[in-house]
Order: sequence, then structure tokens, then C-alpha cells
Amino acid sequence: MTRITNLRQARKAKARVQKEKVADENRALHGRTKAEKQSDKSSKAKIAKHLDDHKLGD
Repeated sequence: MTRITNLRQARKAKARVQKEKVADENRALHGRTKAEKQSDKSSKAKIAKHLDDHKLGD
């Protein structure tokens, strides 16, 4: 005997899986901890200060 499939439910389930896939990709790209963000910010500031301190003229 075959299984009856509700197309509306199947479509919604497929959409849920797709949304979760996109969310996982976004978490990997943009999900950083506060400490990581502060570390990057401080290292950029340190590099900028170092470059500004070593300029020859204004």
C-alpha cells in the first residue's frame, strides 16, 4: 500500500529545511563572539596607530 503525501506539508517541510540551511551558512559567516569582535577591533586600532606613528610628514 502506498503512503498518502500531503503536498502542502511536504512543501512547508522542504522550505523549513532550506531556511535552516541558509541560517547555518549565515551563522558560519557572521556568528562571532563578542570577544572575537573586540579582539579584531583592538588589533585593527593597534595597526592603525602604528602606521600613524611612523608617518614621515603630515
